Amino acid sequence: MSIKTRFAPSPTGYLHVGGARTALFSWLYARKHGGKFILRIEDTDLERSTQESVDAILEGMTWLGLEYDEGPFYQTHHFDRYKEVIQQLLDQGDAYYCYCSKEELEQLRTEQMANKEKPRYNGKCRDLSGPKGDREAVIRFKNPVDGAVTIPDLIKGDIVVANKELDDLIIARGDGTPTYNLTVVVDDMDMKVTHVIRGDDHINNTPRQMNILKALGAELPKYAHLPMILGPDGARLSKRHGAVSVMQFRDDGYLPEALLNYLVRLGWSHGDQEIFSIDEMVEHFALENVNVSASAFNTEKLLWLNHQYIMNGDPAHVARHLSWHMGELGIDPSSGPSLVDIVMAQRERCKTLVEIAAASVYFYKDFDAYDEKAAKKNFTAGSDEVLARLHDEFAEVTEWNGEALHQIVVNLAETMSLGLGKVAQPLRVAVCGSAVSPAIDITLSLLGKEKTLARIQRAINHIKNLN
Repeated sequence: MSIKTRFAPSPTGYLHVGGARTALFSWLYARKHGGKFILRIEDTDLERSTQESVDAILEGMTWLGLEYDEGPFYQTHHFDRYKEVIQQLLDQGDAYYCYCSKEELEQLRTEQMANKEKPRYNGKCRDLSGPKGDREAVIRFKNPVDGAVTIPDLIKGDIVVANKELDDLIIARGDGTPTYNLTVVVDDMDMKVTHVIRGDDHINNTPRQMNILKALGAELPKYAHLPMILGPDGARLSKRHGAVSVMQFRDDGYLPEALLNYLVRLGWSHGDQEIFSIDEMVEHFALENVNVSASAFNTEKLLWLNHQYIMNGDPAHVARHLSWHMGELGIDPSSGPSLVDIVMAQRERCKTLVEIAAASVYFYKDFDAYDEKAAKKNFTAGSDEVLARLHDEFAEVTEWNGEALHQIVVNLAETMSLGLGKVAQPLRVAVCGSAVSPAIDITLSLLGKEKTLARIQRAINHIKNLN
């Protein structure tokens, strides 16, 4: 059997964390078993679906690197096929027209709740012989009334639902447009999806969809329902918990691999291993190792993971993602040192790409002012003389490299009988604008001779003006 999985988001918002994890698990299962991964856009909610949301979903999938083998398919392109299947169900006697008004249905619901009964359609129109003239009607699926549906869930085990608990759901609205449960069934059947991996908020839909598939004589896919993701407070993860959009994590400086690594561990485990390459995820992933219980989202853990990827990942790969953040700050990375060198210099101290970018602006742009606290502490009496001596010695350097520059700083400290900090810190503030930077030899090497000399001279002038 050729494995086929699918990710089927509705384009009514961005690609959120829960959807990204569902896409990842579906993608991993397909890759693990040599199968195909489909992207399907479920856009039949015409009022809420937007092109902007479609673009956000596609952008999120691309950034995460979850490439799909087929698609994106759009349900709005398949309306003729859905009508064909609805007609088939009508002809078979597995669907019927329902003429109950909204007012009637609301009254029925009120009565059932007052009687502490489960609200559901009572089947009033179930046995009508045919259409009633021109009256608008929805079409309902005639769900079996006897027996039970067993979902052999690959994560949760067998889930048994009595058919009498399932009412006759609407498969076509009054205007003829198909509903979610119908379109999903038809698409999964036509696309030959073998494994439906989705959130456990769909468990209520699954027995209904299985019954429709049975009525159509289709082979049932295998189902796996993922437990939900909770916020730190134990409530279901939502906008109020902060960044739940995948692209928000990009904007906040996370690497896609770090987010994928975090998401794969949010409900799945392989021994005690915490950090996985994509290849390791594919190799070890198994649905039977997915947790049954919900998982809580922990931003601190994600931040730790991101720092591990920044420190230990391929610097060229990290630099490619850093480039976007430099652009967001109005910096052309080609106007200064190599971003690979920037990554190497900053990765120990910075946990996100946003931090690296913000901490590296001075390598590309002159700063407007010195950090007030740093300048007050380090631009003291005599520091202009230290900087002047450094300027003269740096000006004589023919091969601008960190080792030679560091030695000049050390030698000057000894010559002037000063602690190394009394030389290195005024120099750091002079060239960076603050008291924080990578090691001074690395900082000077990355800045280059011209910028270093110009900024030292600027600092000398600044100190003289103070006095």
